[in-house]
Amino acid sequence: MQILVIGSGGREHALAWKSAQDESVSNVFVCPGNAGTALEDKITNVSIDANDFLAIENFCVRESIKLVIIGPEQPLVMGMTDYLQGKGINTFGPSQAAAQLEGSKTFSKDFFIKYGIPTAAYASFDDFGSARHYLDTIEYPTVIKADGLAAGKGVIICSNKEEAIAALNSIFKDQAFGEAGSRVVIEEFLEGEEASFIAVVSKDKIIPLATSQDHKAVGEGDIGLNTGGMGAYSPAPIIDEDINRKIIKEVMEPTMAGLISEGSPYLGFLYAGLMIKDGELKVLEFNCRFGDPETQPILLRLESSLVDLCLAAINNELDSYSIKWADKHSCGVVIASEGYPENYATDKEVTLPEQYSDDMKLFHAGTKLEDGKVLTSGGRVFCATALGDDLKEAQTKAYELVNMVSFDGAFNRTDIGFKGIK
Repeated sequence: MQILVIGSGGREHALAWKSAQDESVSNVFVCPGNAGTALEDKITNVSIDANDFLAIENFCVRESIKLVIIGPEQPLVMGMTDYLQGKGINTFGPSQAAAQLEGSKTFSKDFFIKYGIPTAAYASFDDFGSARHYLDTIEYPTVIKADGLAAGKGVIICSNKEEAIAALNSIFKDQAFGEAGSRVVIEEFLEGEEASFIAVVSKDKIIPLATSQDHKAVGEGDIGLNTGGMGAYSPAPIIDEDINRKIIKEVMEPTMAGLISEGSPYLGFLYAGLMIKDGELKVLEFNCRFGDPETQPILLRLESSLVDLCLAAINNELDSYSIKWADKHSCGVVIASEGYPENYATDKEVTLPEQYSDDMKLFHAGTKLEDGKVLTSGGRVFCATALGDDLKEAQTKAYELVNMVSFDGAFNRTDIGFKGIK
């Protein structure tokens, strides 16, 4: 069987790497992939843009692809799953309608209220004047979000009105997030601890994946600008059995039921970003794909077949599928380019470790292969991931792997996992 993974980041490297471990899989193609996928056994990069529907369809037909796994949000929101499934190609990912849970924060917040899913109070605006007037009526701190897709960076926490006005100016007037900022959501600031709950969903069936927690802020101690994620670990101690049951009952089940009633049942990875405090939870956001960098430490712990899991979901057979996890902890540390998440340089040559232990894995994110050399091509460049008997051991090994990688301007947080260790 031949598999196609769509995307070029660390998540897609991990998805392709895990799929290639399946004995039934002869080759995994990745379009367009990165230097990491190019260097893996049984994985081949394909020079096709991740949003080129027709080229991807033609490739799938030519290579007799039996399963397409869509990694990033953009092609999902554009409707790639609908398109490929309409051509008879097995595709794992939500429909365009269901993907609006991530594609529009206004859509998702309205959906939460309609179906009784706990979330922060909010208001939505598509012009500067109305949003500016609203700032006079609320308490601070507050959170201002670009409505559309902003690569995980469209969230600004404002401690006072002056900061909030500056945020609106940046979004509406300076167009900091482009078209994604044509509308904003202003919402109540929530206190507590963030966690990620990711599941495989097929209509009304759900298989929760291993719990995880990521670190979105660029600075030590979770301060500074929001990023796509500076590291993650699994499992997340904050999600105990009681919280897990509450998430399924109060968040996941009403979401699945709501989408079915809207005529857009869900298929794919569904990611709920949560704020948890004193045993209560609220949904911060939904993502319609596997999280990055949560994917990397989660898949490092997965012992059963990812391919079989995706096919079971497509065939509506999740109720008979059993998933198996290693009884280990994992930690992933992002190595980024200096200046990220704002301006950063690329094309820096990377020195990679010649070898490392089997309980470590270096996933590439923003890299490319040119003339046999690995060069940086993005803000988040690698995720150094490792397993351990406890989180402290996993963290120690992950940082050992971080120290084996070097390029000009490399930086990383040194405290990934601290919330789980304390």
